[in-house]
Amino acid sequence: MSNGLARPLALDLESFARVMQVHPQMIRRLVALGLLEADRDASGQLWFPFSELAAVARIQRLRAAFSMNYAALGLVIHLLDRVAALEAALQDTSRRPFGGRSWT
Repeated sequence: MSNGLARPLALDLESFARVMQVHPQMIRRLVALGLLEADRDASGQLWFPFSELAAVARIQRLRAAFSMNYAALGLVIHLLDRVAALEAALQDTSRRPFGGRSWT
């Protein structure tokens, strides 16, 4: 039974671009640069998970704020993700007794 409220697990290229208000060719370019993750179906059509909507929004914010080219944005995004991972690991360590040291 379908109630019409179910949403797809991924968006095709045209739908994804429409939601983000970006030309589909720009989305293709971001995929080619490795800034976006997409799956291809048997016919070669691109499909995007909903999580990539946030990735495009992040790319747009960084590009507007720093006027960088897309290749430079890839490096900045990689470094920001790395910093976030290191901060998370540091917080995890600081939550453990004895500053994360194992005394066993």
